[in-house]
Amino acid sequence: MPVYTVHAPSASGADVRAADGFIFVRDGFHLWAAILGVVWLAWHRLWIAMIGWIALMAAIDVAMVQLRLGASTIFIVDALLALLLGFEASSLRRWTFSRRNWRQLDVVVADDLEAAERRFFERWSTRQRGPGSGPPVDRGAPPPVRDSRGQSFANPPPLPAGGIIGLFPEPGGQR
Repeated sequence: MPVYTVHAPSASGADVRAADGFIFVRDGFHLWAAILGVVWLAWHRLWIAMIGWIALMAAIDVAMVQLRLGASTIFIVDALLALLLGFEASSLRRWTFSRRNWRQLDVVVADDLEAAERRFFERWSTRQRGPGSGPPVDRGAPPPVRDSRGQSFANPPPLPAGGIIGLFPEPGGQR
């Protein structure tokens, strides 16, 4: 099941009015980030990551050309770097949100984005109401305490005759 992190801008706070601004970031591999790295970074407005990605790719490609590596080797290295971007795309988004002073509110596990939103807002709305605002819960009788006299569990059971607990009934016995 996919894991989503929920982020909110810290300036507006995490109240009901700011709920439209919450962003859900799916953790895992992002295919479009691997295929169209620079376009995906620009689409998600990850400007510093995009500049760093372009500089990294240019430096590695120039270094490989200077080392006179073959075209197939350059292609394999570029493909591996694209896979790395695909795997780390959600981490780059979370890093950008933290840099912009967004808060991570929660982590949600769900099948899709809609189910993740539903789960998050169910939990979040109960937390917003507070613990005493829900329906009363019957918890039954209070738990037993150990120091009550007359309770069967208040006194521990007696030790065996030799005072030894375990597999060896007598001190120095056969092992």
